[in-house]
Amino acid sequence: MIEDDKQFDGIMKRLSYLIGKGRSRTPDETKLYKLLDLRIEDYNPKYGMPPDSVTRDEALQFLLDHSEKPANELLAPVFGQRRHVHEALTGKRPISAAPARKLGQILRVKSGLFVR
Repeated sequence: MIEDDKQFDGIMKRLSYLIGKGRSRTPDETKLYKLLDLRIEDYNPKYGMPPDSVTRDEALQFLLDHSEKPANELLAPVFGQRRHVHEALTGKRPISAAPARKLGQILRVKSGLFVR
């Protein structure tokens, strides 16, 4: 059980790391991912993510929500136009290898998270 915001922040960092690993998570890491997600959802339902159905756009939105910077500020250098940022966040724009590498660097996760 999460009892305060400090614990919550620590668990969010760990969960973000596990999300970034994508399909390269070990079975034990996947179990931990699911457990942490449940704990977060119990503490604050708005941060929970479906453990087995995280899409590229959901993962991107999740990471942006926790970056404490506006999406356009982070993503404009990657996608260029505002409309392209919106399309990426809604899943309407596929993310190719070059933008995925940039996103990985900006958000400090593996680029494979964005190109499944």
